[in-house]
Amino acid sequence: MLDKFKQAKKEEIDRLKALEEKGALPKAYAGGRLSFAESLKVGHGIKIIAEYKRASPSKGVINKDLDAQEVARIYSQNGAAAISVLTEEKYFQGQLEFLSQMAGYGLPLLRKDFIFHPLQIVATAATPASALLLIVRLTPEVSVLKDLIARTYELGLDPVVEIFNHDELKIARKAGAKIIQVNNRDLDTLKVDIMNSYELIRYKEEGELWICASGIENREEILKLKDEGFDAFLIGTWLMSAPDPGKALQELRAKG
Repeated sequence: MLDKFKQAKKEEIDRLKALEEKGALPKAYAGGRLSFAESLKVGHGIKIIAEYKRASPSKGVINKDLDAQEVARIYSQNGAAAISVLTEEKYFQGQLEFLSQMAGYGLPLLRKDFIFHPLQIVATAATPASALLLIVRLTPEVSVLKDLIARTYELGLDPVVEIFNHDELKIARKAGAKIIQVNNRDLDTLKVDIMNSYELIRYKEEGELWICASGIENREEILKLKDEGFDAFLIGTWLMSAPDPGKALQELRAKG
């Protein structure tokens, strides 16, 4: 599946290369950016990165009725720490434009996509996004990942570096990652194992922010993982498939 995800980005990257040749790459966003990292540090309680996710390869269509602005309003009013925005088009029915549509609700935005080329970072910086996702399995060479992380910081965004196993954690650290996201979903098989987070959090080091992603469906699991050391929890499918995403978000955060 990861090869398919990467191939699906070819058209986007080719388009950005063509714009670069013409000197017509999008300009950096002129407005202020909220700090994604700070949103995970400030205050107490459970930090939920609530995701706007219309579809996925494993679930198919999740919810196409909720538009981006409405979801941003709901998440903002119900205590999300940040919003993760799926922008991949082919498999997740996302759009880069969702980032602009979801800005203005007081929450930092994380662009979640398959990003492995520097021009994708430039394109992200032209939006109101505060952070973007870099996946170690997409860019397993330390030098390549290090350059992508550095470029992300240069353009004023926080790089969230996703790992699936201990070897990938080592690569992430060598490349300079400070925000680590543990994905409990194997991107090759799409299978989910929540125990992946319990295994990897043991290696957390001081000064790092850790996010748990995939397979989280109840507050009890969140509290256990928070006690283990996770700073935040990225939740998409469970919220987007709930009859009332706002109420579902409140239930996850209750008395956190």
